Amino acid sequence: MWVVPLVGVLLSACGTGSTRAPVEDRRSPVGGPVLDPNTAAVRQPPGFENAGKPGYYTVKPGETLIRIGLETGQNWKDIARWNNLAQPNQIEVGQVLRVMPPGITASSGEADSNGVVTRAVSTASVAATPVPSGSASGTAAKPSASVAPGAMSNGAASAAAESGLSWIWPATGPLLAGFDEVKNKGLDLGGKAGEPVLAAADGRVVYVGAGLRGYGNLIILKHNNTYLTAYAHNRALLVKEDQSVRKGQKIAEMGNSDADRVKLHFEVRRQGKPVDPIKYLPPR
Repeated sequence: MWVVPLVGVLLSACGTGSTRAPVEDRRSPVGGPVLDPNTAAVRQPPGFENAGKPGYYTVKPGETLIRIGLETGQNWKDIARWNNLAQPNQIEVGQVLRVMPPGITASSGEADSNGVVTRAVSTASVAATPVPSGSASGTAAKPSASVAPGAMSNGAASAAAESGLSWIWPATGPLLAGFDEVKNKGLDLGGKAGEPVLAAADGRVVYVGAGLRGYGNLIILKHNNTYLTAYAHNRALLVKEDQSVRKGQKIAEMGNSDADRVKLHFEVRRQGKPVDPIKYLPPR
């Protein structure tokens, strides 16, 4: 009498166990991509569809818009605007950013190793906004007395002519360290705290601050579509972003911010790539 019910219970238990769905682990592996909990699909970073295209830049670990602007020869504010970034400080590794103006195509210039396209050098000078006399940022200095008169070398004259700019040395102190593509991406010039730092050519201020590690109090000037200059380790910054400046204008005071001694670290960047400033500066 008890055999039939017992068999039924056993069959019921077996049936319940056989219909249980297998467990699916959707957790993201350590260091792996983020998975959507509903579809288990990988969440791609913003702009991933433009990766590798000319005029776009893929964000690397530790980079900021300021760094990307320096590396691509663009104003970081322009990059934020071109990408509709509501929070410019919130970018992520792998995100692909537009780093050339909308409407500019690959045919308008040459693409570099990052896929960034830049146009040919514009020889039009940057119009400077008049600054009231007597202000610190409006103090125009004459070319350094240490700059010897005479013709530039053929190489320097050619580079200066190609840039479409007229250059001067940004400080009068001795040369502490020369250009090296790996170890030193510019020149280090000595001096005393508070000595003037001058704009090396006409331009517009695209960055003022201390947001780039290793540079201390930094000023970046954009001179045309191709050239930027950077002035690092200052004690005081005497200009504001978007301000136009003239060659020889005092823009900062020399200091030792984020440096082991008082000095000016000066960079010239062509299409975002560091180049030897000696090729552009007049002889001393």
